Amino acid sequence: MNSTPEVLAVLGGLLAAAAPEDRGALWQLDKQGRELDANLVRLPPGAEVGEHQEDVLDVLLVVLEGDGRLTPGGGADVLPLSPTTVMWLPRTSRRSLTAGPDGLAYLTVHRRRPGLSIGSAPAAAVTHEGGEAPCSLDRVCPECGRMSQESAPKYCGECGERFPGR
Repeated sequence: MNSTPEVLAVLGGLLAAAAPEDRGALWQLDKQGRELDANLVRLPPGAEVGEHQEDVLDVLLVVLEGDGRLTPGGGADVLPLSPTTVMWLPRTSRRSLTAGPDGLAYLTVHRRRPGLSIGSAPAAAVTHEGGEAPCSLDRVCPECGRMSQESAPKYCGECGERFPGR
């Protein structure tokens, strides 16, 4: 693994270069041997990421463009999101996101999930490359914001919208 710092992306440039209809994960950290995952996500105006929770990892969310709101589960007060807002999403916390009238672009960062293994391999044989996807945004309908139970949905079971690229 390379231990030299390097520029991986210029997020403002990625957002500026994205087409207006581009939504979801616009960029993902994909360096081999890393211990972090990161995703640049853009939601169109009014789009939602339905209520969900991360059971294993804390997540840091940094708003880059637009505005919106984060609604914690359990009836807690709605939290406004605007550029430069940094939000800590502790593991097991329930939340949903809603983009404002100008859409919402944000970066999420969390510890990388360990790779999956079958059986009880010796510790030296367990690899941490691969594993689960860094997030489930590819399962969130771009039209209605519902999360599909399928691992690679082609159409939303709620509104019938076709998932991009499928």
